[in-house]
Amino acid sequence: VQVVESGGGLVQPGGSLRLSCVVSGIVSSVEDMSWYRQGPGKQREMVARISRGENTNYRDSVKGRFTISRDNAKNTVYLQMNSLKPEDTAVYYCNVWSRDLNFKSTNNWGQGTQVTVSS
Repeated sequence: VQVVESGGGLVQPGGSLRLSCVVSGIVSSVEDMSWYRQGPGKQREMVARISRGENTNYRDSVKGRFTISRDNAKNTVYLQMNSLKPEDTAVYYCNVWSRDLNFKSTNNWGQGTQVTVSS
């Protein structure tokens, strides 16, 4: 299973970015998909999570600004980030739970994509 993020970059405060994460490989199903981030000198933290049934939850600091969504046909999860703040600066990682052809659960991380919010 491969997990690949894209869409990071440099944006001014108040701006927007959309991150994408594609899961490839032989899987029977993709379950929970999440975005985490790790800022400079900080621990990795969960930003948003979406279940296969599209139930979502967010960390408090991004509620109302970030939206997580997924396309099950494409095994892809998105993170729309609006009203970005300097404190959102971090490497953003995609985390995916999936089941292999034997229905065994596996957990995989992407390599991360840098988001920098600065004027």
